[in-house]
Amino acid sequence: MGEITAVNTILGQGDPTPAEKLGYDHFMLKEIHEQPQALRDTMGMWLTGESVFLREIDFQSEKIRTLEKIFIIACGTSYHAGLVGREALEKLTGLPVEVDIASEFCYRDPIIPPNSLIIVISQSGTTTDTLVAMQGCLERGVKVIAITNAVNSTISKKAHCTLYTRAGSEIAIAATKSYVTQILALIILALHLGAVRKTIEEPQYRGLLKGLNALPHQVQQLLEQAGDIAELAQRYATHEHIFFIGRGLDYAVAREGALKLKEISYIHAEACAAGELKHGTLALVTQGVPIIALATQPHVLAKTLDNIRTAKERGARIIAVGTAQGRGLRELAHHLIEIPTTHPLLSPILTVLPLQLFAYYAAVKRGCDVDKPRNLTKSVMTE
Repeated sequence: MGEITAVNTILGQGDPTPAEKLGYDHFMLKEIHEQPQALRDTMGMWLTGESVFLREIDFQSEKIRTLEKIFIIACGTSYHAGLVGREALEKLTGLPVEVDIASEFCYRDPIIPPNSLIIVISQSGTTTDTLVAMQGCLERGVKVIAITNAVNSTISKKAHCTLYTRAGSEIAIAATKSYVTQILALIILALHLGAVRKTIEEPQYRGLLKGLNALPHQVQQLLEQAGDIAELAQRYATHEHIFFIGRGLDYAVAREGALKLKEISYIHAEACAAGELKHGTLALVTQGVPIIALATQPHVLAKTLDNIRTAKERGARIIAVGTAQGRGLRELAHHLIEIPTTHPLLSPILTVLPLQLFAYYAAVKRGCDVDKPRNLTKSVMTE
């Protein structure tokens, strides 16, 4: 693909600027490698010294303290970011959080308590299904926060307030840096709401801030493993079926990993909650079937290891993603991709990176058009 001209709507810069690959073979690979800077730029807006400062949230503190429920509405990769955000919001605010696919939310007549908060997520700010769902919420009089990468987009204009990610222009259809910055925005929002509601302990607050500040460097460390991940992806690129498993936040990231693989390599990829293997999916696990197993969450690690062992006993080839603290994982896995240790709530930002690289290198090996996969568009403008 030759040079593409992209409209840079980030931070109010409306002039078209040429988007170049800068030596990378594809825009997707370039954008994967831009993630450390995207995280730094996005954090730079909201982390001030020892605290979170979200000037964009202009709700009165009393409104935040009396919230009853939070809804997250999005599509595709943004929906997967919402699944990660749900756990952070529930743990840090003490509120129930529901995550909905926008195209389903529109037509199921959801029960929305009056003191609810709606969070809509859209990389482009123009996703039609998300806009329709958002409009229905506005008509009910509930507060709406938008998370988007596009200044002055339709979603940002309609929302009561907007958190802009600083991912920069994303040319490849498969979202990468927009996903990690959306998760970052949700975690920072959770910290802000938790501080106002006084539902987060000071040590946890400080620990998360420390972990957030370390993320860009840790992502850069993972990028240095790209060669090893490329070799692994090329080895398994001839398979037509690959499964992803995980529990909790790992399951949320597994869904994004499966989406990335299927949309650019055309390999059939399916994500399964690890504990659900025996409820049907295990029937598809035969000799040599690759399973990418995510095991980064300490509180469910033992259970995840049991699930991995079950799959391995049926002949699966295990590609594991975990930390050095994941004792027993190395012995079970045929291949291990080790990620840096961080706070469990922050691990999805690290865990997804090897999955992005795996999908990219598998697609290249299969000769696919990585930046423009068939039948897909960057912004979905119809229901």
